[in-house]
Amino acid sequence: MSTRPPTATIRTQLVIPLEFADGYAADARVFTFHDLVDGREHLALGLGDRVRPVASRADDPPLVRLHSECLTGDVFGSQRCDCGPQLRESVERITDSGGYLLYLRQEGRGIGLYRKLDAYLLQDDGLDTYQANLALGCAADARDYTPAAQMLRALGEPRIELLSNNPDKAAQLDGLGITVTEQVPTMVHLSPANGRYLAAKARYGAHSLDGVL
Repeated sequence: MSTRPPTATIRTQLVIPLEFADGYAADARVFTFHDLVDGREHLALGLGDRVRPVASRADDPPLVRLHSECLTGDVFGSQRCDCGPQLRESVERITDSGGYLLYLRQEGRGIGLYRKLDAYLLQDDGLDTYQANLALGCAADARDYTPAAQMLRALGEPRIELLSNNPDKAAQLDGLGITVTEQVPTMVHLSPANGRYLAAKARYGAHSLDGVL
């Protein structure tokens, strides 16, 4: 049984050109919102046909990525995780298909930047990423996708294709009244530095990461 979250509304929208370190560039229609339940400044980036006005869009469900903020990976290029490569991949794939990247301010699977860095210290001592969060007295994954469901409804998108390896995202959206017509996996961005991290996501978070375990 789904529970529809409170209504949010679009606050502002503007087109911003994006460019990544490898030279890939795309335009994004960036949306901000009123009345998101957690009060955080989440963003929706409309890409591909979602850059254009509503009247010119296709009727097919948009491809949507729920991307949790990762300062170390997205901005500084840290190799401890796969967040930066997933962000880059998602922008290109959504631009090609038409849809949205929801940039959610949920650093460290919801525990915040400082505690995420504390968790890194515990990982250096042998814990995996989930165990480290628990050792800090936090949830292994504290993310709540209610704001994402609010954003999608404000955008007029109650049916989506979800670009994700994480089944919890699809399950939460379904419970919040957003229909996921298909879950589309991202690539596996394995590196010498993030193997343990990806293995933990596959083992404990049930992420579909073929070849990691």
